[in-house]
Amino acid sequence: MGIQKRLLKFVTRSNWILFVLAGVAGLCFAPVDFAGGIIFGGLIVTVNFHLLARTLKNALTPPHLSSHHVVIAKYYMRFAVSGIIIFALIYTHIVNPLGLFIGLSIVVASITLATMCELKKIIFKEAV
Repeated sequence: MGIQKRLLKFVTRSNWILFVLAGVAGLCFAPVDFAGGIIFGGLIVTVNFHLLARTLKNALTPPHLSSHHVVIAKYYMRFAVSGIIIFALIYTHIVNPLGLFIGLSIVVASITLATMCELKKIIFKEAV
């Protein structure tokens, strides 16, 4: 398996794992609106990541190659819908903005974790 596929698989799985862990930790140790922010933010960003991966896979897999305009249009549509949802959550005071920020950082944490794991593999492979 190539490094790109291995990283994508790791990030995809760790998104859901971190989402569940952060959500449970928020429910156990934080007020309801803060935990709600973590859960809603994590759900928004994780679903967006999976939809983007599916869009790119469908667009770049022959024989049904899509135009880059279609990919960009879908990206901006998801971005706009996510922005509207985030605005509505904050405007109606359903969630705590800091909790939402933490939830929205789940994919970034997954990518950082994947990078650290790959660097560890490279460093220790060269040390042996």
